[in-house]
Amino acid sequence: MIGVSGTRREIMEIEILQMIKGARKAKGCAVIIDVFRAFSLECYMMAGGAERVLPVGAKETACRLKEEHPDYLLAGERHGAILPGFDMGNSPAQAEKMDLEGKTIIHTTSAGTQGVANARKADIILTGSLVNAKATARYIRKENFPHVSLVCMGLEGKKPAPEDLLCAEYMKSILEERPFDMESELKMLRKDPSVQKFFRKETAEIFPQEDYWLCTMTDRFDFVLQVKALEEDVFETRKI
Repeated sequence: MIGVSGTRREIMEIEILQMIKGARKAKGCAVIIDVFRAFSLECYMMAGGAERVLPVGAKETACRLKEEHPDYLLAGERHGAILPGFDMGNSPAQAEKMDLEGKTIIHTTSAGTQGVANARKADIILTGSLVNAKATARYIRKENFPHVSLVCMGLEGKKPAPEDLLCAEYMKSILEERPFDMESELKMLRKDPSVQKFFRKETAEIFPQEDYWLCTMTDRFDFVLQVKALEEDVFETRKI
């Protein structure tokens, strides 16, 4: 494969996987994708000045870390709703209104952080979202990983979600140096029944409409987020 610079690249194997089962199969460079909303949120947290984010799988792990470090913030949800006693939910709109400068944030969700916790076969784990998709794909191309697993976490890690597949296909197009009509894809996504929760009054408290627009601001950020294991069920997200 010849890159745009004219230099020869090794052929990169790219696979798109789905949900928890896909995370468990992921190998090489695993990109755990959760557009609505976990890994969009982590980008907004970092852009808001957070020092680091600690993704965890179990809410019990999150609460234990909070007991050990009372100054840490708790962020997370189950079924979309903020967990009792947590400082914030899984909402980018909420994060943008908070002072996160220098903070460490413990983060647990129904899909995204579960994917991180289950990607045990991967050599390197990156988070994936539309808001930093191009930066992430360009980093992968630069590092020229031989195998890339794009894992679409879907709804609670159990049901496919169109926004995560859209992100995976977009990143794949960048890796393969193919054009991609994001404008048309986003128009189709906006009409999908699965995203209407962001536009209904009865679900606005859990899924504010602002979150939809913040999560679909494609390539807003130019940084990459890498996740590394610290201990059992505890990981650290940092900019690279």
